[in-house]
Amino acid sequence: MTATKTNERPGTRAVHRYCGMSASKARQVLDLIRGQDVQTAAEILTGTEREAAEIIGKVLASAVANAAHNDQQNPEELYVSACYADEGATMKRWRPRARGRATRIRKRTCHITIIVARLPEERLERLRAQREAAGAQRSRRVAESRRRADLSGRLTRRRHARAEAEAAAAAEAEAAEEDEEFEDDDVVDEDEIDVEGATDEDEDEEDADDVEDGDDDDDDEVTSETEDEVGDEAEDEAGDDDEEGEEK
Repeated sequence: MTATKTNERPGTRAVHRYCGMSASKARQVLDLIRGQDVQTAAEILTGTEREAAEIIGKVLASAVANAAHNDQQNPEELYVSACYADEGATMKRWRPRARGRATRIRKRTCHITIIVARLPEERLERLRAQREAAGAQRSRRVAESRRRADLSGRLTRRRHARAEAEAAAAAEAEAAEEDEEFEDDDVVDEDEIDVEGATDEDEDEEDADDVEDGDDDDDDEVTSETEDEVGDEAEDEAGDDDEEGEEK
């Protein structure tokens, strides 16, 4: 029984003709993605460190785009049903060697073909179940990470609140100490004011006593002056009386 020919396989294909590498190099990378779903194949090609991986990745993306736009297929339900590399034309060049000889250089090319088709129902159901399980695990991981982030945020907020409360308490204590120092300064100033007021009152009383003493001295002086004047007048009167007696 003859098997299905490669060019007769069902599905959507993309072909890259005259690729500038040998078919053997391309086949090593194509063997990695054969039979894989499109997403897994893209991840494999992204992680492969070969020059052919980049070119084959572009061919795979072209095949998926053809299936989505031309055949209205869902890209998430596609897989690589077939992929192969055929030999293309070989360009011949010459390289000079020793003793006048020449060596042929073969610049080989290849035609890369990738065919994508819809996954079978059984495999599609398994893939959906795996994706749902992966989504559930991811949602659990996300929820757990969010819970840890919320817990960390609450702890951080509590820590900040505690630090702010301590800072406020320290500020209040400093303010209370400053108020007490200010009150002590006020008490000392009042005592000084009382002492200064007392000295001022004493000085005023001394001035008043001095004024009174001065008045008494003035009175004494006035009294002595009047007594002297009275004595003089009495003497004058006595002299006048004596003169009158002699005349008689």
